[in-house]
Amino acid sequence: MPKTYNEIYFPVLLQGLIAMTIAGALLLISFALGKKVHNRVKDMPYECGIEPTGSARERFSVKFYLVGMLFIVFDIEAVFLYPWVVVYREFMMVAFVEMLIFIALVLAGFFYIWKKGALDWSGEDLSVPRRATARRSQ
Repeated sequence: MPKTYNEIYFPVLLQGLIAMTIAGALLLISFALGKKVHNRVKDMPYECGIEPTGSARERFSVKFYLVGMLFIVFDIEAVFLYPWVVVYREFMMVAFVEMLIFIALVLAGFFYIWKKGALDWSGEDLSVPRRATARRSQ
């Protein structure tokens, strides 16, 4: 059993060094062995085999960024499940109740953003209530 910080963190440091060495070696090998062909077609941006159209400077909808942030928030919440699993046997019912509260709060947040329409990609402007848009169209 490791007793000092050096013994505890040495495997983590070693794994990081090995990963960086492998990544660097693969990049250097592909750079050294790869073909260096430069022409107009090769230098064009690749868009799934479709001819690029329009400008790359188009604005994205705020919903795109909102869904990205929501994904990160709900993805990070899954990270908090791992420490809970590790200590579950030690704390039993207390840990179970705490996790129920945590999941209830996460689900409350999910249902809140769902109700607000943050996950609706229908294309209509959700900042204007539906009754107001019905009156405007008449």
